[in-house]
Amino acid sequence: MSLVGAPASELLSLMEKGETTAVEVMQAHLDQINQTDDKVDAYLHVDAETALKKAADVDARRKAGESIGPLGGLPIAIKDVLCTKGVPTTCSSRMLENFVPPYDATVMQKLTAADGIMIGKVNMDEFAMGSSTENSAFKKTKNPWNIEHSPGGSSGGSAAAVAAMTAPLSLGSDTGGSIRQPAHFCGVVGMKPTYGRVSRYGLVAFASSLDQVGPFANDVQGAALLLEAIAGHDQLDSTSVPKEVPSYTASLDEPLKGLKIGIVKEHYVEGINEEVEQTVRDAYKVYESLGAELVDISLPNSKYCVAAYYIIAPAEASSNLARYDGVHYGHRAENFDSMIEMYSRSRGEGFGTEVKRRIMLGTYTLSAGYIDAYYLKALRVRRLIRNDFDEAFKKVDVIASPTSPNTAFKIGGLINDPLAMYLEDIYTISANLAGLPGISIPAGISKAGLPIGLQLLAAPFEEEKLLRAARMFEKETGWTSKRPTLN
Repeated sequence: MSLVGAPASELLSLMEKGETTAVEVMQAHLDQINQTDDKVDAYLHVDAETALKKAADVDARRKAGESIGPLGGLPIAIKDVLCTKGVPTTCSSRMLENFVPPYDATVMQKLTAADGIMIGKVNMDEFAMGSSTENSAFKKTKNPWNIEHSPGGSSGGSAAAVAAMTAPLSLGSDTGGSIRQPAHFCGVVGMKPTYGRVSRYGLVAFASSLDQVGPFANDVQGAALLLEAIAGHDQLDSTSVPKEVPSYTASLDEPLKGLKIGIVKEHYVEGINEEVEQTVRDAYKVYESLGAELVDISLPNSKYCVAAYYIIAPAEASSNLARYDGVHYGHRAENFDSMIEMYSRSRGEGFGTEVKRRIMLGTYTLSAGYIDAYYLKALRVRRLIRNDFDEAFKKVDVIASPTSPNTAFKIGGLINDPLAMYLEDIYTISANLAGLPGISIPAGISKAGLPIGLQLLAAPFEEEKLLRAARMFEKETGWTSKRPTLN
């Protein structure tokens, strides 16, 4: 069988049986990068020599009978927003073009401890601001299912790397849907854990109360495996929750008896693509055939999600990105006559259009005279949104919906219409505002050959339930086994 495109669990099984080695698995994926990434443009940095050296070390320890971590030498692509010691971390921005961190993010330390191996750093929207991976300062990543289309964003490189079979697993970050929307566009599994479940130490901040690191995989088991490796309390992150991490992989194949699935009446409104709606409604029928009960629920404040998010997130971005001033961090302009000019030129040259737009929006909403009218009001709305979910989860186990209202749009199709781009996140944003876990799983393919995802949300720290519900659907339908053909 081909090592490329195989699920993580199969690759681990082959390595444990001695039928292949970590070096062979790594080399197969490096070869796939060489063959396909000139079309997909997912990778910003690949160090083949170091990756193969680490794989050889895992093989030597396995041969000597030493205990191997649960990721056992698997190649993992890393979104370029996570600090990697000695390896460039650019956030796809000119501002950090030459930044090489002196330390590893906590999730990177956990990956190393679990014997996962970074195969490369992948592209993203600059500072994670965007839904298309077109806002990168370096390249535009393409969707492996159709290279004229977007892979989604901001973790488009992470989703495209898994879809293009250049890595069985990858890490992304999700601030308003930046894992789940690209997973939907690229036909892979993408999961946003509960806020506080995974350490944010070493994740370059966009909006600190919304950001969360999470896994991409080519099946649900791979996502469970990777989440298990990175989850857990971290004293270096004050928002990390000291809660025990269950074994997500151990219970994965146990179906959920008496599963109640919430269907939100506010989700089916004008603007949703007919094929997306039909695919998701067909997915509901699959769950019914498995004995699940569909329950109509209401999230009355969900209509305010996009408005609240695009006040809170830019406000936090404005604050977080103030450090990139040409003195503390990042690019410094070469020509200036005063300190003020040095600051303004450095930021003007270092940041791209979308980042500037969000910094200005955020600075405006935090300014005197507007903070009460916008920012503080948005925080109150955020609380109402969370209250809606708390009420809903008293009646249901998970909430199902489309991941995004449309299939992958063409590259350049929405770049000049930021509002239309922002509305692509209409189904995903609420989970970030409420701090909930969410997953997108492949549920179909459109007539045009583009993937369609199903989103499931659960109550805080119910990742185990979410993964089991996703696995039930996966086993019944087999959509996660579909792979694109890269010509």
